Amino acid sequence: MRLAFCSIIVLQATKASTQIYYNDFVRSDRQWEFDINVGPTNFLGDVGGGKGKGTLFLKDLNLAVTNIFYGANVTYYPNQWLGIRAGFNMGKLSGFDSLIKSQGSVERDRKNRNLGFRTDIAEANLSLEIYPTAFFARKESFFNNKLRPYFNVGFGVFRFNPQGIYEAPNGQKRWVDLKPLRLEGQGMAEYPDRKEYSNIAFQIPFGFGIKYFINEQWYIATEIMQRYTFTDYIDDVSKTYVDPALFSKYLPKDQVAIAEQMMFKRALVNNRPVSDFIGKNRGDASNKDYYLSLFLKIGFRFGARDTDFSCPSGRRSIF
Repeated sequence: MRLAFCSIIVLQATKASTQIYYNDFVRSDRQWEFDINVGPTNFLGDVGGGKGKGTLFLKDLNLAVTNIFYGANVTYYPNQWLGIRAGFNMGKLSGFDSLIKSQGSVERDRKNRNLGFRTDIAEANLSLEIYPTAFFARKESFFNNKLRPYFNVGFGVFRFNPQGIYEAPNGQKRWVDLKPLRLEGQGMAEYPDRKEYSNIAFQIPFGFGIKYFINEQWYIATEIMQRYTFTDYIDDVSKTYVDPALFSKYLPKDQVAIAEQMMFKRALVNNRPVSDFIGKNRGDASNKDYYLSLFLKIGFRFGARDTDFSCPSGRRSIF
């Protein structure tokens, strides 16, 4: 009976060869994927950006401050159209107002502000990969069998630590941590609404990609992913300038001069009194920070499906 049943399956598979091809090549008997990725990353926040008014996404990219991210992902596929992915990435982000391409218009204020930062980033996220072509007719075609576009959305957490360049009176420059300086009055009684921010924040990663299968096990892919974050302090810039007298009140003596320079670089560059800036906007608190990556991936599939079975001939089931 078992041999007869498998013979029927083989005959049906011959009549529907396109479906067999799809399942053998794309689905195969693999239920897991592992990939490594690397690619350029850019910061989208208060500091730096492109010409014109500061915006989100590609329009505000400044390629001069492109950094590299790299990491790895493991994905589980409960079915053809859905993947559940756990990922980890790390790299750097940076931004510098001095590198904004000035056209003498609305970007002038950001360029004259003259702030800059860098930070290491380490992120971990859990996301869903959704494959819309899995719902299409399973016909033998290059698009269905070798290319698989997908959308990605999830939730994650990341760690950051913004730093700025401090120039000492002797002319020596060094990177200093910005969070301990409380440059916008964080944790000061005069600004009760400004709590000290955490170096760990949540994010919502989302994007899309496309995979090209070299064979039933190995693939290469490209993916663009943007992260909406729940912090506005990746660059340590968000709200307004504060009275520099507060630094002497709240900070150790050796940090006061550093904080004054980090806060009022614009005044120092333009030879204007710091009193001109107190209470005025230093950043835009209405928008949280983003960062964007373009990944190149290489990965492979592994792990057999529990529901698969083989006929005596060794041919895989099409189910």
